[in-house]
Amino acid sequence: MSLTAVPGIRVGHAQVAGGGSGCSVVLGPFRAVVEITGMATGTRELDTLSEEHLVPRADAVMLSGGSAYGLAAAHGAMAWLAERGQGFPTGADVVPIVPAAILYDLAENRARPDASTGYEACRAASELPVAEGRVGAGTGATVGKIAGSSMPGGIGSASVQVAGVTVGAIAAVNAVGDVLDADGSIVAGGRGPDGLFVDGSLSLRETPPSGEFADWRDGSGPQPGQNTTLCLVATDAPLSKRELRRLVRMAATALPRRIRPVNTPFDGDVVFAVSTADEAREVTSGALMALGDAARAALEEAITRAVLTDAEREARGPSATGG
Repeated sequence: MSLTAVPGIRVGHAQVAGGGSGCSVVLGPFRAVVEITGMATGTRELDTLSEEHLVPRADAVMLSGGSAYGLAAAHGAMAWLAERGQGFPTGADVVPIVPAAILYDLAENRARPDASTGYEACRAASELPVAEGRVGAGTGATVGKIAGSSMPGGIGSASVQVAGVTVGAIAAVNAVGDVLDADGSIVAGGRGPDGLFVDGSLSLRETPPSGEFADWRDGSGPQPGQNTTLCLVATDAPLSKRELRRLVRMAATALPRRIRPVNTPFDGDVVFAVSTADEAREVTSGALMALGDAARAALEEAITRAVLTDAEREARGPSATGG
């Protein structure tokens, strides 16, 4: 079970030629909102997700590597959707609404996601369980960049069933911090010469960087804007944008539970929340609380699964979590 367990959601990945980067698209349409928690974001069309905006729905959300260059992947998704007549109707044509967010995985001689990559991700999109690991937007992701040698990041996904509705999550994890399991143990992060994990958060407290992070700007450590965790939670519960706004704030609490430190000046963390239900209906505060907590649980599991090996994910079992 993964994000695609939510009815109406399809997910597709694509990689750039030569590998090392890629993008992941979540196809709707759906009502959508966003919560920005990091301090180094790169985004596109987030204003369309406001409750006050004329456009009621997004047609897709694009998550991409390639830093700001990767925002071009959304243009490919627009082209794919437009060919199918999907988008906001105007007098002359439909205009597909594709908000996007990026993470930093730039490297010498590495291609960047562009419109063709975004188009291919849409072509690959399906309702099958989401492929996890170093695919799509997580292809070039790394984690644990405060101390020691970093480790691969990636894409993870999970889902939760709550009172007859489904809540799912996807996360592309490229964090400066370490990634934790439910018990607080480090599952991916910086490793010392002995191969053991170096607790990046503890290292910061015991040996803080000097001056204005001068020693980090010589290329030996994290750089501003070169990290980021991109997340999306989805449900088929009939939530309005106002209710989705409350749900996404609860869901975003998954990040500090599974990444340490998080929401730093070096991360552009973004969390989207979407509802695939055709019409919004009022739900009780108690129901909304249960859905928000389920979104948090699904996103926690997705973040951890993103950095595991295939064998570790298989041993962990299906990507469904009860809490």
